[in-house]
Amino acid sequence: MLLQIVCDKYGVRMDIAMHMSDGIVDAPTSIGYGVIAAVGLALAAAGARRDLDERTAPMAGLVAAFVFATQMINFPVLPGVSGHLLGGALAAILVGPWAGALCVAIVLVVQALLFADGGLSALGTNITNMALVGTAAGFLVALALRRYALRGRGWLFAVAFTSALVNTVVAAASFVLQYWMGGSTGIGLGTVAVALLGVHTLIGVGEGLITALTVGAVAQVRPDLVYLLRTAPRRGAVAARPARPAEVAA
Repeated sequence: MLLQIVCDKYGVRMDIAMHMSDGIVDAPTSIGYGVIAAVGLALAAAGARRDLDERTAPMAGLVAAFVFATQMINFPVLPGVSGHLLGGALAAILVGPWAGALCVAIVLVVQALLFADGGLSALGTNITNMALVGTAAGFLVALALRRYALRGRGWLFAVAFTSALVNTVVAAASFVLQYWMGGSTGIGLGTVAVALLGVHTLIGVGEGLITALTVGAVAQVRPDLVYLLRTAPRRGAVAARPARPAEVAA
């Protein structure tokens, strides 16, 4: 997402994007979030090893490629303002939160290195916002609503839409938090917060539709590849109880 904010008081013009560029936050904030991102990705890598196998690992690659491709396509949300898919909720629903976080992080690294989309010094903040915080928020919503997603395709569509909407808004809120901690421009926190949260609520609607349509299409053809559905507890499953001494003797 790209949104231009003009601050007449300071004579500052700043392009604010969900992909934070160099210089929007100070060095201590960038370094701190770089450490957070590194720790988060290490945990995600460990979790992904547990979740992925020979059958599901190729799906993670496809999801990363899909997120990369769709992030290159902007859709209009307001006159002069456009947005693009973040992909955290989509990746988490399809391949799980750990692998999903890695998919989004890989996309962000490639974009920063090859397309200068987001600064290198801001890579930690961007990974934290979109790959870690946004993905986690979207998946937690999907997990909380999973019992409804199991009722049918329409319910799955609604759950995926809601998860993606929350993912987008929470990622934007994380950006605002980082700006509050170490914003280094002359633009006020209130201006940044209203602009980012307001516009990303609208962007979240577009993200929700893309996510819902994609998840629905995959679930219709291969529901066994949708992590949210594949890992759901089976209905009627009863935990085995210990055998009584009389039963063992018999």
